[in-house]
Amino acid sequence: MPPEPVNPDAYRAPIGTHDVLAPESRRWQTLVAAFADRAERFGFDLVVTPVFEHREVFQRVGATTDVVRKEMYELTDRGGRDLALRPEGTAPVVRAYVQHRPVPPWKAWYVAPNFRYERPQKGRYRQHWQLGAEVLGVDDPEIDVEVIALAHGFYREVGLERVELLVNSMGDETSRPAYAAALRSYLLDHAPALGEEFRERVEASPLRVLDSKRPEWADVIERAPQLTEHLSDDSRIHFEAVLAGLDALGVAHTIAPRLVRGFDYYTRTTFEFVSSALDAAQNAVGGGGRYDRLAEEMGGPPTPGIGFGIGIERVLIAADAEGAVEVGPRGRLDVFVVDGVGDGSAARVTDALRRAGLRVDRAFGGRSVKAQWKVADRSGAEVAVMLGRDEAARGAVAVKDLTTGEQVEVALAALATWVHEHSTAARRRVTPGTAPETGSSP
Repeated sequence: MPPEPVNPDAYRAPIGTHDVLAPESRRWQTLVAAFADRAERFGFDLVVTPVFEHREVFQRVGATTDVVRKEMYELTDRGGRDLALRPEGTAPVVRAYVQHRPVPPWKAWYVAPNFRYERPQKGRYRQHWQLGAEVLGVDDPEIDVEVIALAHGFYREVGLERVELLVNSMGDETSRPAYAAALRSYLLDHAPALGEEFRERVEASPLRVLDSKRPEWADVIERAPQLTEHLSDDSRIHFEAVLAGLDALGVAHTIAPRLVRGFDYYTRTTFEFVSSALDAAQNAVGGGGRYDRLAEEMGGPPTPGIGFGIGIERVLIAADAEGAVEVGPRGRLDVFVVDGVGDGSAARVTDALRRAGLRVDRAFGGRSVKAQWKVADRSGAEVAVMLGRDEAARGAVAVKDLTTGEQVEVALAALATWVHEHSTAARRRVTPGTAPETGSSP
């Protein structure tokens, strides 16, 4: 019986997803490492939550949001449980807090894939990756400032200079309902001219309309009542303290009265980072806000919280526009080992160099020395170590600088030290004026 024909589409990444290979994957490593380092300096620890949760966890983000109504991937497992793939990062972290009750304040950061069924476009995928941070258990405008500063400084540390911070207050349980009623009344007055879809959105959630990018609605939205004009005294005091805190840290910001973000759980402080290097309709590269009732809605004790998410793909598009987060073709490896003896010593030398903390690779498959040198030249390594019979008899190896072409003989026992010193000297040549090491910490 002839084999069944192969469907070529079955063996491609699904629509709305993408593979990330080197060298692009090294840019991802750079971003994640920079975020992890900064989060740890702020006292945050990594949290890892499941890719899927019980559907109810995500229904708490807002039944009227497009994420829950139209975009969430839902499934029923073989045990009849209703589950959903994670569409956003905050709800799973809050669920983990409610379940495990870590001692507050709980400061957690994450890197995780999210899933939304939406029309794929540049930088917006059905599976997209997010960096994020959350703080639970602190009701203090100063923690709002710290969380915003964590994200704000991350963009600067990876070289993005055209990212701007927008801030707003969503009010509290006292002021927000009154504002929503005033906004609904205003928007419904314009519904006859803007159509049935506009009316339906207003009836479902008038604040969501403010988040719309529909050009035919823009003029009405622009003239809508502003939330900051309806804040309670407590919300206004909190917001003013956040703004003062940002000023004190030198974090530039713009008040955006119509910034509401995309989820119903936000209260009081909301913020968004936008890149002027991107098209205005799709210029957000991260954002978040305060969610003081979400833990309680999941069955936990009343617990204030605040956090944000940063899309890795979106940040890298902004980085492309600014020429940031570049990873050079060289430097991925410290050493490439060329085997000219074939007696197993290449594996031992490679292992010893790796144990010394160096990044090392070698060729396999019994290739000729000439073929191995070609692989070494393509590897991006700083130096190549040649194992030859004559050098082996002297307890040495030949070492070639793959940038300059210079070659020296080095005692095998001193090889790791030599490579470390050579790499340090090479970095100093690349960065003139580097101060000599003294052996002590600053």
